[in-house]
Amino acid sequence: MRTALQRLCPRLWVLLVLSGLLLTPMSFAANQVMGEIQFEGKSNVEKTSGVWVDGEYVGYLKELKGSKKVLLLPGEHIITVRQDGYQDFTSHVVLQPGQKEVVSVAMEKAPTGPLPRVTATIKIEVNPSRAAVFLDGLFVGHVGEFEGPGRGMLVAPGTHKISIALPGYQTFETDISPLAKQKVEIKTDLVRSDTPPTDPLVNTETGKVTPPVTPGMAATSQR
Repeated sequence: MRTALQRLCPRLWVLLVLSGLLLTPMSFAANQVMGEIQFEGKSNVEKTSGVWVDGEYVGYLKELKGSKKVLLLPGEHIITVRQDGYQDFTSHVVLQPGQKEVVSVAMEKAPTGPLPRVTATIKIEVNPSRAAVFLDGLFVGHVGEFEGPGRGMLVAPGTHKISIALPGYQTFETDISPLAKQKVEIKTDLVRSDTPPTDPLVNTETGKVTPPVTPGMAATSQR
């Protein structure tokens, strides 16, 4: 059975198991082979950090349990945890069939340059709110951290690229050029990806997909 599963996905098969799904005989057998990664983080910094498995974003740390637990094929995997303003946390794990491995995450502050004297504010309202947000290619958090009263992302005035990604959905991208002290609001719904690629890495409720990068449409307002 393990050999057959590896032929289905030679590099990685991450299962984000969803509550309410009926398990087929194949998925039941797969769960007997899979190992599970569990994550621990003491502070809110760790709990809101983004998690990558073998280079694929799977979600932010505190949500990766229960219906969104991470199941992997036996073998070696690289876990990377990222947070804006902190050094990347990396762990190499080797899973055996049916094994549960606990990864304790501790983020350390990264050296940063001086903040810009004048800033603009970006507010993001995107569904699902658990999606990862990237500013000019760098992970800065998930949508929920930048929506609602009193929340937003401070950036230097000028041109920036905003990318919002989540497994099972098309990646949304947009360019903005805020002026000093200007507020930019980005509102959109991510579009489910229903065309799996030739080498799927992530299995979600929409099927095995690696979200492609597409422009997408959003309501963007500047004040």
